[in-house]
Amino acid sequence: MAGGNFIPGGGGDNPDEYPGKLTLYVAMTCIMAAMGGLIFGYDIGISGGVTSMDPFLKRFFMSVYQKEALNTSTNQYCKFDSQLLTLFTSSLYVAALFASIVASHVSKKRGRKVTMALGGLFFLIGAVLNAAAIHISMLILGRILLGIGVGFANQSVPIYLSEVAPYKYRGTFNVLFQMAITIGILIANLVNFGTSKMSGGWGWRVSLGGAAVPALVILVSSMFLSDSPSSLIDRGMKEEAEQLLKKIRGVDNVNAEFNDLVMASEASKKVERPWNNLLFVRKYRPQLVLSILIPSLQQLTGINVVMFYAPVLFQTLGFKSNASLMSAAITGGVNVGATFISVFCTDKFGRRILFFWGGIFMCIFQTAVAALIGAKFGTTGNAADLPLWFAALVVVCICVFVANFAYSWGPLGWLVPSEISPLEVRSAAQCVTVSMNMFFTFGVAQIFLKMLCGMKFGLFIFFAVFVLIMTVFVYLYVPETKNIPIEEMSQVWREHWYWNKFVDDAEPKPQGNGLKPAKEIV
Repeated sequence: MAGGNFIPGGGGDNPDEYPGKLTLYVAMTCIMAAMGGLIFGYDIGISGGVTSMDPFLKRFFMSVYQKEALNTSTNQYCKFDSQLLTLFTSSLYVAALFASIVASHVSKKRGRKVTMALGGLFFLIGAVLNAAAIHISMLILGRILLGIGVGFANQSVPIYLSEVAPYKYRGTFNVLFQMAITIGILIANLVNFGTSKMSGGWGWRVSLGGAAVPALVILVSSMFLSDSPSSLIDRGMKEEAEQLLKKIRGVDNVNAEFNDLVMASEASKKVERPWNNLLFVRKYRPQLVLSILIPSLQQLTGINVVMFYAPVLFQTLGFKSNASLMSAAITGGVNVGATFISVFCTDKFGRRILFFWGGIFMCIFQTAVAALIGAKFGTTGNAADLPLWFAALVVVCICVFVANFAYSWGPLGWLVPSEISPLEVRSAAQCVTVSMNMFFTFGVAQIFLKMLCGMKFGLFIFFAVFVLIMTVFVYLYVPETKNIPIEEMSQVWREHWYWNKFVDDAEPKPQGNGLKPAKEIV
């Protein structure tokens, strides 16, 4: 199964390659840029913990507090059901959806660096507003600004990493974005565990205000970054781009790669309406479909149910408040640890094998979670104390589910869409990716508590079915992109059993460094 070419549609390795090496400069640049994932991760982790804190609920969501803390509801499935509460969590993702559209234009016209900096700035302002909130409207406004920051960061960072990293290490460095997301989630869970013990009932303000720290990290980091060579060329700064390319590749002979980048830029400038081309031109159909389905299916795994509702979920299962926050922190730690598998394996074994096996095990253990919850609470959801062994078994199953997501659909859901599109439609395609991710994140966040109340343990079966569907989708329709330079990616579509019918065969193949098409391994 080497190289992930274990199922139809996979690509192979390239016999030729661009000259260059992995330099300390490019490694540090990619690490600094990847820190943009901290803001997204921190928010995912912090919101669920805050909404399980009694002082926060008493101030903004009294009806939920009465059902949860005062035990006015005996149905475990329904005691957190509040549309206003879910609006607090999900409003960020609506804002991120629309912000990503604006960010795609800013990224193309002003560069990836400026877009990252704006993301950090918006997130910083939102964090300050949330920490100082005295009314629900102030809280929601802060969430919207946080969402704008997430939209700008998620639009720019994955593309930047794909454009700057050497193609042999593109997967590894792009996965660092997901690594930063998981670290952000873990930090948020630990912060929530600590602030929940604060006296005076203001711990939630510390948790929400703590978002200013990752915001400052990306804001300051972006100031020290150079823009990507592709972005510089696209904005007419060819000399700067060539010098930068020599610096990040560590060699003077960058003519082949530079020429390919210039050719891609010239081709992109002939495309006057990138959105129209992406949506309606047949040869871009593979990029459009994958940019829509990969982020959509990523969220339909139910992962964010676990990540930003983890404390609420564990309390629903009968854990006490502190125990639920600690269980969420354990889940966050597993998330970080398992992401290292993807860091080391994505470029070695390929994207498809991680996608495939991650999906298989996620389906198995999500079904196990459904069976355990159903066995304990049935369809009535009557409250009862969980035996210690049973609670531990639930946490283990959830952790295994999270671990398999963390090395597969988590990082690859951002990596693959960012590397498959030609320059002329790359910003538009990334906008589609971010928008679909945010749309489904919003949808899941907004309806999860209502669905949990209505579908009971069957909700986890619902998500497991989607995991099965997306695993079949990967098997049939996702090509291998390992070791393919980003400007030579057209070859994967020509070799794929299904997508080759959409590629214009009359279109000349890239000439830059003479890369030969990868052999199809069936």
